[in-house]
Amino acid sequence: MEFTSKEQYSFSTCWNIRRHESGDRMIEEIRSLGFSRVELNYNVTREMLQTIEPLIERGEIGISSVHNTFPHIADPDYGTDSVLLGFEDKERRSRAVELLLQSAEYAHRYGAEAVVVHPGEVPFDRDIDHQLKEIYSTQGRESAAYQRLWAEMIERREALSDGYIQRIMSSLDDVCEQSERRGYKVKFGIETRSRCNQMPTLEEARTLISGLKGAPVGLWYDIGHGMMMGRMGLYDNVNEANAMIEDIVGVHIHETIGLSDHWCPYVHSGDMEGFDSFLDIIAQAPVKVYELKAACAPADIELSHQMLVSKIARRSGGRIARTVGGE
Repeated sequence: MEFTSKEQYSFSTCWNIRRHESGDRMIEEIRSLGFSRVELNYNVTREMLQTIEPLIERGEIGISSVHNTFPHIADPDYGTDSVLLGFEDKERRSRAVELLLQSAEYAHRYGAEAVVVHPGEVPFDRDIDHQLKEIYSTQGRESAAYQRLWAEMIERREALSDGYIQRIMSSLDDVCEQSERRGYKVKFGIETRSRCNQMPTLEEARTLISGLKGAPVGLWYDIGHGMMMGRMGLYDNVNEANAMIEDIVGVHIHETIGLSDHWCPYVHSGDMEGFDSFLDIIAQAPVKVYELKAACAPADIELSHQMLVSKIARRSGGRIARTVGGE
């Protein structure tokens, strides 16, 4: 099968990182799909970078973004699902700031435009998100069991979220100040998450971005995660995301089937219209990254991309025609 060049788009290493021990072979597989840029995700190790960095230096691959924490560290306290920038403990929060600055240093060194940031979460003593998703799948969102547990989750989330937001904002302010002092030319994109107790909601993202006005902080809009949280009832995903289009520094492109994410848009869901709600966001986003699961086959990735870019082109062409006609 022939794969088209996808110059405006990047591709996350999350797709094939578990298939490779060698970083250069991982990158070569992505290049074979027609991508000339990649996002290095948080599972990329220092050992992998030893064979990836020569490709970057020779200009054989471009880096659009890196995903904090980067490179990979095994400590779950600073993994993707932790309190991170919102830690109450000052030493742990300071360590999280240092790790984000390390990610920014790598991004700057590789010529990347942005760092993808998981800011934190409101912690629970159990995996309440998993419990809610099980009820959602077996009994539905409108069931009494779901509504009871959802109300419990929301009560704790709303009671504690302000404190976490303020700590996250302080951490990001510190990161931006030090990043500017060190001369790093990267933006920090706070990512919409896939669990209902994680931060930020789109409203929380707006609060953080407004509170850090002038800083290189914006929204990293993960489309599939937004779809999941919209379906679960955390926020009005389509309307709120499109209202924040000017604040978006990057997107993760993937579709959600029910509450299962990282599928190829249009192809796996069979829904030829639902994903259209995000086309304006994708078109305008400075950094566009496919973030797909390993189950997505190369042929499906190609077909999905062709459908997406064709839809965006038709949408843009229609606007141009209406503008000319109006003149």
